[in-house]
Amino acid sequence: MVRKKAEHHECLLGPLEEIALHQENIEKIEFLQDWCPKLKILLMQSNLIAKIENLNKLKHLNYLNLALNNIEIVENLERCESLQKLDLTLNFIGEIVSIESLIGNYNLENLYLTGNPCTDFDNYRDFVIATLPQLISLDGREIERSDRIKALQNLPVIRSDILFEQENYRYQRKAQKSRLENDIQRKWDNEYKDMDPDERNKKFWAEKCEHAPEVRYEIEHMRQLKLKSYEPQPKEEEKRGYKYFATDGRPFNINQPKIDFLFNDSEPDKYELDLAIYKYLDTSLLEIDVQPNYVRVIIRGKIFQLHLPDEVDISNSTAQRSQITGHLVVTMPKAHVIVDKKEPKIRKSKLKSAQLYHQHTMEDCATHTEQTKREYLEIGPSDNILDLTKMIETKTMRTNIEQKLTLSAKTPSSDFIDDPNVPDLI
Repeated sequence: MVRKKAEHHECLLGPLEEIALHQENIEKIEFLQDWCPKLKILLMQSNLIAKIENLNKLKHLNYLNLALNNIEIVENLERCESLQKLDLTLNFIGEIVSIESLIGNYNLENLYLTGNPCTDFDNYRDFVIATLPQLISLDGREIERSDRIKALQNLPVIRSDILFEQENYRYQRKAQKSRLENDIQRKWDNEYKDMDPDERNKKFWAEKCEHAPEVRYEIEHMRQLKLKSYEPQPKEEEKRGYKYFATDGRPFNINQPKIDFLFNDSEPDKYELDLAIYKYLDTSLLEIDVQPNYVRVIIRGKIFQLHLPDEVDISNSTAQRSQITGHLVVTMPKAHVIVDKKEPKIRKSKLKSAQLYHQHTMEDCATHTEQTKREYLEIGPSDNILDLTKMIETKTMRTNIEQKLTLSAKTPSSDFIDDPNVPDLI
């Protein structure tokens, strides 16, 4: 806040000579004498400051404005030798004798105490004029030489009267403070506790109140509540609940970190999961859990879970991470692997048949078949094999049958009579 107020000085605090911190709800003066040692003008009016403190190192301070605060005693300004103007308007200074601490501030010329309880004391002005002879004006009124002479002549009597009135005020202030604190606490615990905010504001500002530091604190508290009610309330994000398993125990597929992955199930005896883990993510932030029917990887508290088609051997599963890309590869051997021993032979015969088809003609293939009587050409699936040997043997048998069935002309018998009405056979 202090640096922001120094925008006119390029936000540099060391050489800063003037700063305005009014209406910032400041309750305590601190750090300024260390951050801004060259301050000449300090404006802190309209805050909630209850005590003058932490200003001893400001040797160049000329003007200090602490009007409209909750100050009750003038103190801790003895070492501000350059102080010329001090404004304490509308505070709660009843200990008027405390201004004697300003006697050593020989450059002090202007003092404002208007609106403080001490101004109601008899001979208040004469006491201040006689106590601080370096003053030129008090509460905006110039001090005449005759006023100072008169005040100095009657100072012993005036001071005794001031002490008496101050003691009466101290007793009244102590009773007032205790009463107000109890009343305010009781009001907020009972009456205002369950009241509607609009009705509470309306009733609070309609009530009469005393002029006291406790009331100022309550007013500021009510003002902050009113401002807070105007601010839009941030919506709480609903945390999504993840279910890891279905009612029948089947694991769900979950990608909570929204990470890319590749699942390879082309190998007959194993599964491979390739997770695109962030390259610079520490491996200690990863948790890997392989179960018979699912694999789970927790990445910085976010869950990645994948259901496996078949059961895997968890004891022989491995996980490796690439040092170059950062990817995580989980290899999971299958628990039950079925090996088909006939499959390789069929594939070999198919390859051999294709070679024979391209190297020989149909006649060479038939000749080759007659010689070996064992090799054959596969066309189509293994369960539908065309045997050329049988094909050729069937053709030979058909030829022999056709030859046997060929009819030759027979010589008619001696008693055969040819009927001219019967047509010849074709």
